[in-house]
Amino acid sequence: MSTVTISAQDINKLRQMTGAGMMDCRKALTETNGDFEAAIDWLRKQGQKVAAKRSDREAKEGVVIAKTTADNKTGIVVCVSCETDFVSKNADFVAFGQSIADAAISNNVKSLDELNAAKINGTTVADLVNDKLASIGEKIGVTKFERVDAPYVASYIHGAYRIGVLVGLNKPAAEAGKDVAMQIAALNPVAVDAASVSAEIIAREKAIIVDLMKQDPKMAGKTDEMLTKIADGKMGAFFKEQTLTAQAFVKDAGKTVAEYLKESGDLKVTEFKRVALG
Repeated sequence: MSTVTISAQDINKLRQMTGAGMMDCRKALTETNGDFEAAIDWLRKQGQKVAAKRSDREAKEGVVIAKTTADNKTGIVVCVSCETDFVSKNADFVAFGQSIADAAISNNVKSLDELNAAKINGTTVADLVNDKLASIGEKIGVTKFERVDAPYVASYIHGAYRIGVLVGLNKPAAEAGKDVAMQIAALNPVAVDAASVSAEIIAREKAIIVDLMKQDPKMAGKTDEMLTKIADGKMGAFFKEQTLTAQAFVKDAGKTVAEYLKESGDLKVTEFKRVALG
């Protein structure tokens, strides 16, 4: 029995995150003691199709800025968050976000802490954020920082500064870099390829598949060992949908991203970063 009080605000938050019904969200949060990630998994184990948001979507409003150095060998993406879209759409706030991204590039920062300590015209980013907070009367902050270093880095900003993507490639390819970045913005893969999916994600997906099979009358009588082997086979569909190079290319569904990269000069994606408002 849950010892955590589940508020209407919590239920609404989970509804927004997953698209599940109110009663289902209440039940999921109650069963998982208010743990949102566990509640999402609980809903999926009930067979629900949920829009499970990952941690790269934690900021409610704000701007996401992606930039590269002049030589395209380093890229950064920052999220400057705020409370309302009224502030996020303000030209001054967008310019403020741009100035922080510029500071990240010019100071060659490698972490969020380094970025907050970086200076713009003699004042640290952290102090500028506090000044901005005081002037607009709304909680703001630099909530995300990602960096990619590669022989060539492409950057892409989707929509009204709502998604920022960096793609590292093994060699220069501006057009292909942008195409792949747009793919990542649209389909949000979990990794470059099956080999680079973390063991934690694989174990989590297998557990969900096994739980769903246990609820299927057709699977009655099968041992846990048999179900696990079947789950291993079903992971192929997960890798096809959720890993970048195996996905169908958004500009030409007749080929995979891997095939598009090969046709574009035997390109390889070394890594990517995606930051989005949610």
